[in-house]
Amino acid sequence: MRLTPKEAETLLTSGDLIALGQEADAERRRRFGDTVTFIVDRNINYTNVCESECKFCAFYKRKDEKGAYLLSYDTILEKVRETANAGGTQVMIQGGLHPDLDLEYYLKMLRLIKEEFPSIVIHSFTATEVLYFAKKAGLTVEETLRRLQEAGLASLPGGGAEILVDEVRSRISPNKISTEEWLRVHRTAHKIGMESTATMVIGFGETMADRVAHMEHIRRLQEETGGFRAFITWTYQPGHTELGGEKTSAWDYMRTLAVTRLYMDNVSHIQGSWVTQGERMGQLTLGFGADDLGSIMLEENVVRAAGTSYDMSIQKMVRIIEGAGRTAAQRDTEYHILRSFP
Repeated sequence: MRLTPKEAETLLTSGDLIALGQEADAERRRRFGDTVTFIVDRNINYTNVCESECKFCAFYKRKDEKGAYLLSYDTILEKVRETANAGGTQVMIQGGLHPDLDLEYYLKMLRLIKEEFPSIVIHSFTATEVLYFAKKAGLTVEETLRRLQEAGLASLPGGGAEILVDEVRSRISPNKISTEEWLRVHRTAHKIGMESTATMVIGFGETMADRVAHMEHIRRLQEETGGFRAFITWTYQPGHTELGGEKTSAWDYMRTLAVTRLYMDNVSHIQGSWVTQGERMGQLTLGFGADDLGSIMLEENVVRAAGTSYDMSIQKMVRIIEGAGRTAAQRDTEYHILRSFP
């Protein structure tokens, strides 16, 4: 039977961690056997200038602040070229809400990438960025997404969700889009055939009921559209941020991860986060419901800005997966297997 919100909250609060992990792992095995996937891609942060100024973010700069930057098209294309040469299949382009950029800047960027690298999948721009583009252009979200799609955008990442509870959002990111706005962007993307992923960031001092409310929003939208490919839980990294605080525990993360596998029964893939947890804890996620370890991250800047940094390679990723008794496989954006490792 499907978990109710109340049951999920109880599991997050007082469920037996080992039993919970075993149940989530059994569900993972039922769906995917022993195969665990990863992707080779690159995060390209085209600018760190951002009007949102979220309290939990250590990456953003104000326009005239020292260290503020905006990448040129040539630099972006060179980063895509390096990704392709390294065997990457996807780029995830994300940045701040730069006041001087209009929609045409992004459309040209996408066209240039697709002209030179037609096989690279552009899985890019958060719901926050898309809504910002739309408002600046005086267009609807659907018109904006269609233009981006025509220029080469294939799918949306789930960034900008944090916790989809407005009381939490008003505390940690008062200038950012609302829960309903985030959901509307993804609903619209799914409507035009553009799939996406969903994320949740824990450790802001939110309640377990808040986490379940977030999961329920995703589960309900998935029932409506079927457009989410994966659900990814990250942990807030407090270093160098205005919000500050302490990192939540690895056990809190594992418990939450396991509950997401059981609760998100209509979302295929659950991704474990080695990026915020480190490679050993990332390996442990494979026993708590995760069937995917995301990207080897040829480049990553946002988590690094908060003082958390781990290195990864294809060889190391394969060793981590095999060390958990699983079979490693490289995938593409749509979770098609490109290469298995014996």
